[in-house]
Amino acid sequence: MPHIALVTLVVRSYDEAIAFYTGPLGFELAEDTDRGDGTRWVVVRPPGAPEGTGLLLARAKDGEQAARVGSQTGGRVGFFLHTDDFARDHARMTAGGVRFLEEPRHEAYGSVAVFEDLYGNRWDLLEPR
Repeated sequence: MPHIALVTLVVRSYDEAIAFYTGPLGFELAEDTDRGDGTRWVVVRPPGAPEGTGLLLARAKDGEQAARVGSQTGGRVGFFLHTDDFARDHARMTAGGVRFLEEPRHEAYGSVAVFEDLYGNRWDLLEPR
């Protein structure tokens, strides 16, 4: 298998999720297709990510899915966003209103800080060594 293509992220609203991921996080909207049944195929990805790689933003379709929005990984960091310039992206994201849960740390494996997306899912912003 060459790579993982998409990871589904359950969201409350397509439009608010698109605004967050393409705004403060700086992702690209790769696809937004109406599926004709009230749902959309919405894919966002970091700039420069390979074609076909990204997050599939899937609106919760029932109460069970809605209950998992923001807690898809049980409170653990579930997503890892790599950068080639930690200071630049940390400053840009902070200025854009992204909530970091800790001050940046400089570990043996790189510079890292945990942040939350608009739903409370935890991410690492990470510049590997």
